[in-house]
Amino acid sequence: MSYKYQINEKYQLFKEFTLNIKSNFESNSNTIHKARNELKIISHSNISTVVKSFKIPNIINQIVYSYFRKSKAKKSYEYSMKILQFTPTPIAYIEFYKLGFLRESYFISEEFKYDFTIRESLLDKEFPNKDEIFRAFARFTLKLHNNDIFHNDYSPGNILIKKSIDGYIFKIVDINRMMFYKLSQDDRAKNFSKLWASDEILTIMANEYIKHYECDEEFVSKVLYYSNKNKEIKNFKKRLKGKAVND
Repeated sequence: MSYKYQINEKYQLFKEFTLNIKSNFESNSNTIHKARNELKIISHSNISTVVKSFKIPNIINQIVYSYFRKSKAKKSYEYSMKILQFTPTPIAYIEFYKLGFLRESYFISEEFKYDFTIRESLLDKEFPNKDEIFRAFARFTLKLHNNDIFHNDYSPGNILIKKSIDGYIFKIVDINRMMFYKLSQDDRAKNFSKLWASDEILTIMANEYIKHYECDEEFVSKVLYYSNKNKEIKNFKKRLKGKAVND
């Protein structure tokens, strides 16, 4: 089995760890998420890391990722290196090939010790300082947008938050579907749609956003429109599958 990898030049001490990632991952039991992909916290050289093991792609995608498109692990690493201030620090990625086709792949980053995700503040009516968090999040989102960043999976579980003396520090994860381009006002409004937030919360966020961004008076209503449109689509799909519908 052959492999390809790249290591952040500041983390060259992780070379052996990266090359042996399969055994390091399999021998570790500290799983923090397991669904399509699996994430584990693994310490090396006194550095706590998050290792993401991507699901082995189907045969068609094995061909696609081998010859036509970058793998999710590689994109996660390269995108993180491109927008370092917004993500946990990337350490390395590695891909394993069998008979010329991509099989296993891993992305390694330094653990960001966050206090909560934005999901908790969205769902818990008694969550402390909610309005302050939402306004800070709106300013963070504006900073992303002003840096030509559109996170295509800008959902609650992918937004990590740490309290600090100066307020809140935000980091984004699961970024392999991210896009980079000059965002229109509609793009900016649409990027709030996957939060699955109430109209009241989105109005707080949108009003804070437009305090720092020159746009027309319809921006707030556009944020609400795209959010409700996304909810309608998702709830329709759930009905087709016989699942419970969320507001």
